[in-house]
Amino acid sequence: MGKEAFSLPAATALFEKAKEILGYDLLEICIEGPKEKLDSTVISQPAIYVASLAAVELLRNREGGQAVIDSIDVTCGLSLGEYTALAFAGAFSFEDGLKLVKLRGEAMQAAADATPSAMTSVIGLNADKVQELCDVANQEVSEEERVQIANFLCPGNYAVSGGVKGVQVVEEKAKSFKARMTVRLAVAGAFHTRFMSPAVSKLEAALAKTQISTPRIPVISNVDAQPHSSPQVIKDILAKQVTSPVQWETTLKTLFGKGLKSSYELGPGKVIAGIIKRIDKNAPPVVNIGI
Repeated sequence: MGKEAFSLPAATALFEKAKEILGYDLLEICIEGPKEKLDSTVISQPAIYVASLAAVELLRNREGGQAVIDSIDVTCGLSLGEYTALAFAGAFSFEDGLKLVKLRGEAMQAAADATPSAMTSVIGLNADKVQELCDVANQEVSEEERVQIANFLCPGNYAVSGGVKGVQVVEEKAKSFKARMTVRLAVAGAFHTRFMSPAVSKLEAALAKTQISTPRIPVISNVDAQPHSSPQVIKDILAKQVTSPVQWETTLKTLFGKGLKSSYELGPGKVIAGIIKRIDKNAPPVVNIGI
């Protein structure tokens, strides 16, 4: 992750700025690891943010790349990726976005450390069945251990978050609901649920001090799958995002309904391209700009 940055000064420059803001060499961790360190939410959130915007520079450097960037008329990002999308759309500077992402990662880690929690992906069921599975699991655990759908990714793949015991019950009962499998996620805790509530006030305070402008193109929110132009609404949405389910499936269906013609996935991996194909096999191909 990040190796392509060495081939382009504009991409390397972003990692250099990140080094100043974060106080450590992010590019070195991205390339050299160790993996356990890179996987921690305190490091992975800044890493994904910087690498994704470095990928924009890789695209810009391609023949016709600037024309492609100028032609983009809507953008969105999954969870943390919403910050990348907002930076791309000019809602805030690279530096201010990174400061927010750094704080977000630290605040979410602190919330996870305060109360044990977990996430698991349920594979092979529709959203209604996963909700039924959560309801059944919640009947067997205390209120503090209850679970909910945290990521509506695509048909057959929904992430469930909650207390460790609640997540264990979901995993135990998934087969009886005809789920293909469950996959425990290697994350710090139950993201996009009430378990992240302690992070909200910290984010609100940081967002209040951050200069946010009206995005130059629509940015679809994870919280309600709608674009927002008001800087104050964007601040409110970003604070709410850490405790709200990610409406990614609805976001993509909205884009398809509005006639999406082509799209680019910017950053490490090809997860978004795979999700798009799961939602609509006839969707236009996704061009991946990895780093």
